[in-house]
Amino acid sequence: MKTILVPTDFSHNAYHALLYATRLFKNQKCHFVLLNTFLVKTPILTSRLNTEKGEQLYQQLSLQSKEQLTEVYHNIIRDTEGCRHTFEMVSISQELTETIQKTAATKNVDLVIMGTKGATGAKEIFMGSNTVSTIKKLKNTPVLAVPLEFETRTPSKIAFASDFKRPYKDNELAPLHHIASLFKAAIDVIYVNEDKGLDVDQKNNLKIFKQTFQEFDLTIHEIEKSKYISKEIDSFIKQDDFDLLAMIYYQHSLMESITKEPVINKLGFRTNIPFLVMQQLR
Repeated sequence: MKTILVPTDFSHNAYHALLYATRLFKNQKCHFVLLNTFLVKTPILTSRLNTEKGEQLYQQLSLQSKEQLTEVYHNIIRDTEGCRHTFEMVSISQELTETIQKTAATKNVDLVIMGTKGATGAKEIFMGSNTVSTIKKLKNTPVLAVPLEFETRTPSKIAFASDFKRPYKDNELAPLHHIASLFKAAIDVIYVNEDKGLDVDQKNNLKIFKQTFQEFDLTIHEIEKSKYISKEIDSFIKQDDFDLLAMIYYQHSLMESITKEPVINKLGFRTNIPFLVMQQLR
């Protein structure tokens, strides 16, 4: 049974991501962990009075968090009638990213799903946001960012972007393989062509990728390297009716280079489809 962690700030965006996930895996039995974190801000130098006020505030925020989690639970049970999913509520007074990391490890989470706006979302996916911090710290757990504007539908066409500068292990690609298998999706591979084209290693890595996904309808596309690769990828996925964009995050990867682009720091990578970020496994 797949375990899926969904951080929530009780916004419409967070609930949309949860609903998308429950419907995406509606034919599987999944266990969803609904996580809300809250922080109690107290003065560094605390008197007894301030300590008591801090404790009162903690109790108030804790109760509020649990009540709102319960409301989310009842809503998702109502909205996923007929699904075989189970749900667990977790309320913790800790920093968000650290809590996601610890919860993912202790509960053997297979996937983290986040909305693309809101306090626990990824409004600007590459702007040092909670999602980027989560991606960097999770290390072994994939993250799926879901835009609020995306209407829930099964992914029949997936875009996978890479520079193929390193070989991918089968288990690194497992999340992509799993989703593509569930829906018999076609996969369009986008690679960035630097001046001299793919070198020997890149060609071999692409060949290995093709072998891993040989049972799928694969199409290979080349895009020219430009100053802002993110714009090229964004333009490509908007030309066709893609349902999911996937990349692998590792040091010096295509995705890492995108995060450093000035345009990303100013505008964010505004993909309007769900974005699956898989991790380099060590």
